[in-house]
Amino acid sequence: MTVVDQHTAAVAIPGPSLDDFEAARATVSAVAQVTPMEVSRYLEELLGVPVFMKCENLQRTGSYKIRGAFNRMSKLSEEERARGVVAASAGNHAQGVAFAAKELGIKATIFTPTGVALPKLQATRAYGAEVVLTGDTMIGPLRAASEFAKQTGAVRIPPFDHHDVVAGQGTVGLEILDQMPEVETVVVPIGGGGLMAGVASVMKQRAALEGRSIKVIGVQATNAAPYPLSIEAGKIVEVSVKPTIADGIAVSKPGELNFDIIKHTVDEVVTVDDDETARAILVLLERAKMVVEPAGAVAVAAVMSGLVKATGPTAVILSGGNIDPMILERVISRGLASSGRYMKMRIPLPDRPGQLARTSEIVADENANVVEVLHTRHGTGLQISQVELELHIETRGPEHAEQVLEALRREGYEPRTDF
Repeated sequence: MTVVDQHTAAVAIPGPSLDDFEAARATVSAVAQVTPMEVSRYLEELLGVPVFMKCENLQRTGSYKIRGAFNRMSKLSEEERARGVVAASAGNHAQGVAFAAKELGIKATIFTPTGVALPKLQATRAYGAEVVLTGDTMIGPLRAASEFAKQTGAVRIPPFDHHDVVAGQGTVGLEILDQMPEVETVVVPIGGGGLMAGVASVMKQRAALEGRSIKVIGVQATNAAPYPLSIEAGKIVEVSVKPTIADGIAVSKPGELNFDIIKHTVDEVVTVDDDETARAILVLLERAKMVVEPAGAVAVAAVMSGLVKATGPTAVILSGGNIDPMILERVISRGLASSGRYMKMRIPLPDRPGQLARTSEIVADENANVVEVLHTRHGTGLQISQVELELHIETRGPEHAEQVLEALRREGYEPRTDF
């Protein structure tokens, strides 16, 4: 949905100033790397303009979160540092806070759900933080972190809704402008809005100074998308978060400061579903050799789904790369299926010898690869004289999959498919 026009120069943007962002850059440079901008020929072909990917998946701790966490914590007084810090997070924010605390010599306590991905849990503990597992969702850790802060005096480090956090995350935008001065469109993942608020504010403020326009597009997961509704309503709207593989941006409502900045600076917010995100992760693996978590891949998913109308050279932010290998395996399978390269079919067969061999031969003749076979007499809707053959096959894409199905139909079979 459209949020603002390009005349942002006339609008006073709340939150950090350009001087604040530059100061944050000087601060976070002590720990954060200047991540590369990698060209994407594949996305360029889709958009028809040069496309570069800002690779925050290659950042220390695996995401941009270290920037905001370190900038916020570096401003704590000696008395506050002595009390320690506390945060609630299921992943990237936890690692950012833990790493920043280690660098600054501050004790950190992180509350996280019991189902947190093992690699994220191990990394957070490896940075020296005390990790407390509580609850099945983020509700439990958030409550526990709040209570812990009240009881101990520990300083809560928010994941997105704070001036210093926004300033730290906005340093991503400063780097993009340095590395790609000609940028005209920027596509950014949105959860609570810390990264988007920072990047959008930097882009619009610099564009105003230079007398030009930069288009900023945000992307949310369809099952966790409070920003489109909030922008339409003109106020913060809380939504019910449904399951999504993009758990890193699964936030029920915008941050207050973040929303205030975003409604003044972001041109459009679009949403992508899990299948689109899975396809993007697969493309990033195959074409760019990049490991990117679902939340970090939604900007690419939006480009691939035709939701981004770019005006000139475009930057797409890959916000994180912390994905559990077990989840990655499932996401790859889903990406293959949603792109028509993995197909499950069920075929009713006469219950007599030779039918399995015949169907396998037909599939092989069409150069498709069978990866799994299930043969049963208990399929729904089968006649007493029938069995059901379930085949999982790899294909080269939708056209090849349809070619296999048509070959089976020509031989009198009636395949039913799940792509």
